[in-house]
Amino acid sequence: MIKFSLKCSKDHRFDSWFQSADAYEKLASRGMIACAVCGDTDVSKTVMAPSVRPARTTEARLPKDAPRAHALAAPASPAEAAMAELRRRIEANSEYVGTDFARAARQMHEGEAPTRSIHGEAKPAEARKLIEDGVPILPLPFMPARKVN
Repeated sequence: MIKFSLKCSKDHRFDSWFQSADAYEKLASRGMIACAVCGDTDVSKTVMAPSVRPARTTEARLPKDAPRAHALAAPASPAEAAMAELRRRIEANSEYVGTDFARAARQMHEGEAPTRSIHGEAKPAEARKLIEDGVPILPLPFMPARKVN
């Protein structure tokens, strides 16, 4: 796997992983790589710095209470910052019901349970059925915290 820094013709910058450099070239030549921000398929590679990981022993030698650097924890763009804020608000103002989402949403819609803000997980077929039945739901643009690597 190889990670490339990319940009579209509108100067949006994003990273993406590819099986190989050849795989990137094949996909790019067919217009199958799209900007993560606007969907533009006029995408090219940008200058990249090599990614070198420190030896594992470096982290192990730090005191247990020493702060750890989490480069991925900080938003890299205004869009990522907005997404992080959206997630924070949803998680703070609604109840996570896990895989029981479809049942809980249907019960509230049918008046069998008190109405409250919830979020959770549903299989595509369950979500489709809720929408067909007029239950007001929408997909969230992030995975539940327990499913994040």
